[in-house]
Amino acid sequence: MNKVFLIGNLTRDPELSETNSGVSMCRFAIAVNRSYTSQDGERQADFFNVTAWRGLAENVAKCVRKGSKVAVSGSIQIRNYDDNQGVRRTAVDVIAQDVEFLSPRNNAQGGDDFYDAPPAAQHGTPARKKPALETFDDDGDIPF
Repeated sequence: MNKVFLIGNLTRDPELSETNSGVSMCRFAIAVNRSYTSQDGERQADFFNVTAWRGLAENVAKCVRKGSKVAVSGSIQIRNYDDNQGVRRTAVDVIAQDVEFLSPRNNAQGGDDFYDAPPAAQHGTPARKKPALETFDDDGDIPF
């Protein structure tokens, strides 16, 4: 079984592109903190290249930016290629099957906190009036 789950922060803005056949593809990288610190007390991180395809690629490119926290589930793919000097290289990529956006949306875009924005700004729908709370006449009896 080839399955990977990662939670980390984007190290750069996602790059959205299309294949020659018109399929959307988004590449981004995430830094994932290790669960321990080095001898000098510094927390280490691993860096993973992630590729998302089709609709998921478009959503990632639209909703996150450098620094955004995401949860990625997918599979690991190893590929070989020749670099500019003709040296054979190996690259390890994560092919995303699902990406959860863990940062508030407006924070990921450098704006104000998502939760402080009016509902219309959060969801693109008209703001709804909150229902008024009704007073409750408690006579002290427990109903059970």
